[in-house]
Amino acid sequence: MEEVRATAAWVANRATHVMVDSFELEKVVDSIQGSVPKVDWDFEGIHYFDGGPLTVQYLFVLDALNFCFWPDEELIYDHFASGLKASLQKDKHALDANRLQMYTGPQLRELLKWSRPLPLEEERVRLLHEVGLELERNFGGEAANLVKASKNSAASLISIITRNFPGFRDHSLYKGHQVFLYKRAQIFAADLWGAFRGEGYGKFNDIGSITIFADYIIPAVLRQLGILKYSSALSDSIDSKIEVCAGSEEEVEIRACSIYAVEKMRELIKSKFKKQVLSIEMDLWLWSYGVRNSALPHHRTLSIYY
Repeated sequence: MEEVRATAAWVANRATHVMVDSFELEKVVDSIQGSVPKVDWDFEGIHYFDGGPLTVQYLFVLDALNFCFWPDEELIYDHFASGLKASLQKDKHALDANRLQMYTGPQLRELLKWSRPLPLEEERVRLLHEVGLELERNFGGEAANLVKASKNSAASLISIITRNFPGFRDHSLYKGHQVFLYKRAQIFAADLWGAFRGEGYGKFNDIGSITIFADYIIPAVLRQLGILKYSSALSDSIDSKIEVCAGSEEEVEIRACSIYAVEKMRELIKSKFKKQVLSIEMDLWLWSYGVRNSALPHHRTLSIYY
């Protein structure tokens, strides 16, 4: 995951639309005295968990669909997590690889108990088909085999995912330079680690290697905290709910600078307070803050990656 950190830093050091405010960053770190508030992985109680391979399958499918809720003002992540959970409780084969390859848009909505077309619905269906096909072709139909192949390495798991599942290849080009962000691939490793409490399918010897998951909630929180500063034009676009184009300099800077800022927070916590904090812990804290403050203005980008 060093390529994520390195390319995020490369962007942050050249950014013209987004700035990381080191002074405000240190103020936030000081305000929590280097102790990140503890947030449990399933603090909302919305996820399926049975302690076995079916949970792994559930999380992989969930993370394949975990993007772009904002075009429907009433749709949130919880609808996907709880909808898939309810479907599995009703039918343990609902997320079998062969079934995933057959779902249509209306059938996906039925799985989620959602009554109207989903944002980027065709893309979501395409990604479901891709997940089912590649799981069946290379991993015996089970995401658990994908995890076993990683041999307790989160970095290896992310590499396997991005190599075999194109829909998880969260790359961008910025000023001619390739930038790696890998939000959904990384969050799958984090979800496993959180769900299984670092044991079994969630045991990763290098869990500290992954970064935060650059979405639209974390940047909004970092901006609210004063850590991210936007240009006046970008601020106006976000506050006016004007779409920020996928792959634009502004969009890449928002995501990359979020990763870079949190890495700097972790470094400062370590040097100033002698505490080791995982990016996952930082992400859970910031994300839960954003969920509780849902009115925070966020950038709006149509993307399958977050």
